[in-house]
Amino acid sequence: MLVLYHNDMSVCAQKVRIVLAEKNLEWKDNHLNLFKGEARTEKYKKLNPNAVVPTLVTENGDIIIESTVITEYLDEAFPFPPLKPTTPHLIAEMRLWTKQLDEDIHNSTGTVSNAIAFRYAHTEGKSKEEIKLHYDAIPDPIKRERLWDLAKNGVNSKYFSTAIVRFEKLFTDMEITLKENEWLAGNSFSLADIAFTPYITRFDHLNLLGLLGQRPSILNWYDKIRKRNSYKLAIEDRLEDKIVNLMAEKGEDILPEVLRVIDKV
Repeated sequence: MLVLYHNDMSVCAQKVRIVLAEKNLEWKDNHLNLFKGEARTEKYKKLNPNAVVPTLVTENGDIIIESTVITEYLDEAFPFPPLKPTTPHLIAEMRLWTKQLDEDIHNSTGTVSNAIAFRYAHTEGKSKEEIKLHYDAIPDPIKRERLWDLAKNGVNSKYFSTAIVRFEKLFTDMEITLKENEWLAGNSFSLADIAFTPYITRFDHLNLLGLLGQRPSILNWYDKIRKRNSYKLAIEDRLEDKIVNLMAEKGEDILPEVLRVIDKV
């Protein structure tokens, strides 16, 4: 059986679970609590040296990391139903979407999430020593510095406005594409749509869907995705109320600040 090391609220893990659900695959559930640092244990880092989720262990015992790579592996290993377009050109379009996600959209999502909400989960009720240990344990020094700055400064962090501007461009590009096509890579649901589903969901949870008010094509796309059974199985049924409530609470009054950032561009 496939084994997935994951977290219920992780955007990267969510997209892998959507693929598993679309293909009706059985898998062994190994859930890691990221706020408790369970992805940073020496035991887990033997599976994934980056100390992040998800990690997939195949039926043959092979270890695959990086969510985009995992989703493509699953589509190759279990080809029905196919989750790639049918032509080389549209496959290239699909990969251009997932490529930009891996290049900077994912980090921008982490920036927005931590600036608004997650920094509270990492710091509240903890001593200075515990907080320092938490951030010192982040293996990547660039990521460590960014998350530490976000923890201290929130939406006033130097990283926050850059992330918001990046999303403004993404949403503009998505709206243009979805006006012409039913899905992101042509007229068939694909790994591109799956890849971006958790990120739009995250903005939903952070009370930031107001950014899409003038982008009806994205909202229509999101509505169609939420009606799929895979969305229910992979995301809705696994939402952690404590974290969803934290995001909703901390994001409740943040939209005006985000719009001010965009207006300055």
